[in-house]
Amino acid sequence: MRIAVRAHRAAAALVALVATLAVATPALAYPPVDIVHTEQVTAGPYHLTVGFSTWPIRAMRSLDFTFMPDGGIAGKSGYLTISSSGSGPSSGSTDEERHSRLVRHPRKLDAWGLDVRSLDHSGTYSFGFAIDGPQGHGEGTLAGVEVLSQPGPPLAISWTVGSLPGVALIVLIAVAWRRTRPGRQPLFA
Repeated sequence: MRIAVRAHRAAAALVALVATLAVATPALAYPPVDIVHTEQVTAGPYHLTVGFSTWPIRAMRSLDFTFMPDGGIAGKSGYLTISSSGSGPSSGSTDEERHSRLVRHPRKLDAWGLDVRSLDHSGTYSFGFAIDGPQGHGEGTLAGVEVLSQPGPPLAISWTVGSLPGVALIVLIAVAWRRTRPGRQPLFA
């Protein structure tokens, strides 16, 4: 009799635990991508919607990029080329080009994308797309995307102000060490 009561209680506790985990799991997931601005690109026979999670774009600030072809990404593949020309942090001017395969966005599984990326410097960027799919090969470009300068104060000032508490702590420890001189104190007073 006791064994049956314990088995029923254990089964009820197991069902409650599974129900709690089933309800809590979606709440523990990463939040979906919040697209605040979109641009349209025609890449041959394919129409592509490029989404940005932050607008206007600022240099060195993380954002999500999504690339959603009409009809979804099933049966399609492609490459992304990000080209920039603008003012770099040290050289004064930068021309740069990066190539990568279009991959599924980790938080928006029905689209291609870049998860939490930042663009290195301000200037004008262009996004080139080469897509292969059931309608053949297509290429298109989203040109003239302006990236504004980095938000906030310059990095040197930010790092200086941010490191002041650490420097103050080191000075405090050095002064306390010098005043107490643990190496010169007798072991037993």
